[in-house]
Amino acid sequence: MNSGLLLNGTICFAITLSSLAFAWVLSRNKESYKENSKPALFSLIVFWTIVGLTYLPTSLRMFMAYAGSQEMDAILYFITAIPFAFISVPLVFFIIYVITGSTKVGEYIALIFTLTGAAYLAFLYNNGIIGPTVTEWGSLFIVNSDVAISLYLMGLFVIPTSMILGLLLLILLQRMPKRIRYRTALPLVAISFVFDFILTDMIAIVDVMQMFARLFVLIGTVLAYLAYFPPITVQEKLGIQEQINSTQHLEHIDSNIEFFLRDKSGNP
Repeated sequence: MNSGLLLNGTICFAITLSSLAFAWVLSRNKESYKENSKPALFSLIVFWTIVGLTYLPTSLRMFMAYAGSQEMDAILYFITAIPFAFISVPLVFFIIYVITGSTKVGEYIALIFTLTGAAYLAFLYNNGIIGPTVTEWGSLFIVNSDVAISLYLMGLFVIPTSMILGLLLLILLQRMPKRIRYRTALPLVAISFVFDFILTDMIAIVDVMQMFARLFVLIGTVLAYLAYFPPITVQEKLGIQEQINSTQHLEHIDSNIEFFLRDKSGNP
């Protein structure tokens, strides 16, 4: 038996717990958000929930691989593919809504990515997978469909990542207080970090690559939590403590997204 598989599974389970706990913390504070910020908040809650649901069966898959059950390993891989295929949907909605302030536009664009994810699943299930290749540190599968891989890379990876980078550029070009810049940019960096390494994890063909990708997903989840709820030491080093403490709790929670949102009349 390979003890590295146990470590791999433990990391995946830690990602599950941390991302679901983060989603729960965000949902617990949803009443503190202004009405026009709630759609963006909901999309973030869904995103972190999907991350948790992706890595829950993945952790079980590693434990099944450790136990030598290749059939359960493959079944759990197909189960993992379901939440993974739609992980870009709430992220795309969040970005579009933050930029436009329109739920309808966000929903239409999110629908396109939902259909892309469904197409990915259709080709994945129709053509199957090759594997598993069980090594000391991981259990690897190869998607047996070039179309599914192309949909994966272009529809679920390149376009959402480009949208994140575009929003980050927009934030950097805006003039805003350091507190708002921190609470807007850093969560996006953390989300991009998590999102990109999840996609790297799913196409990994080397066990070490798979292990490090999952480790960085865990680190990114922790960074996202710290971005939303920075400890006092971080606030002091960034010089944002006084700015945060000088505002009411409800206001500084909401500031990371409301800066970009506009009401229907076009006024800030």
